[in-house]
Amino acid sequence: MIVRKSPRDIEGLREAGRVVALAHEAMRAKADIGVTTRDLDEIARDVLREHGATSAFLDYHPHFAPSPFPGVICASVNDVIVHGWPDDVPLADGDLVSIDFGAILDGWVGDAARSYVVGTPRDEDLTLIERTEAALHAGGDAAVPGNRIGDIAHAIGTIGRDGGYGIPEGWGGHGVGREMHEDPSVPNEGPPGRGLKLKAGLVIAIEPMFHAGGDDGFTLDDDGWTVRTADGSRAAHAEHTIAITDDGPRILTVV
Repeated sequence: MIVRKSPRDIEGLREAGRVVALAHEAMRAKADIGVTTRDLDEIARDVLREHGATSAFLDYHPHFAPSPFPGVICASVNDVIVHGWPDDVPLADGDLVSIDFGAILDGWVGDAARSYVVGTPRDEDLTLIERTEAALHAGGDAAVPGNRIGDIAHAIGTIGRDGGYGIPEGWGGHGVGREMHEDPSVPNEGPPGRGLKLKAGLVIAIEPMFHAGGDDGFTLDDDGWTVRTADGSRAAHAEHTIAITDDGPRILTVV
């Protein structure tokens, strides 16, 4: 069921999104060579406590997973696309890190992801991140009343394919509200002019994921969570929670 949010609801989602953005800024400031993703997870936990929020990820147990998720962040390094577990492996010079984080504040959810390089970046990694972020913004620009879900998907997919990147089938965005994953699904590729017609009050997470190697294939680790590129190439992930309004798309997961 698709639930459209009132202006008051959107303000609640905005406050949850602000907590998410503050946590991302705090993690980005500390991400460096030798830091672990578990260290970043602890930073995110501190931000949650400081703002009276709780994690949307910790102990989340969807039907596909054999166990609940063990962290408050998804920490995906290099060839991991999404859902990596935070761990004690120190980040190395040049690692491409994608952090996905969700917060619940007063019953409303915020959800966003950022990708960046620790230490000395490779040009191709910077380009991959830049194009993934460009796809996020293109998808957001298409999130206006009267358009359709397919217009968002097409905007994202066009940038990915023009860059020669792989796009993992079946992974994409979703509605956001009282639950982290609500209807509708928001694909990262598809024909324009198709799918659900967008109306003011719909709040969605748009989240392109691109593989540098161009292969769409992916594998799943034994933990049942960690999704990797099948060809071993690096991946980037970018996400914002966005409200569709009569005045245009409103990004909720910013400071």
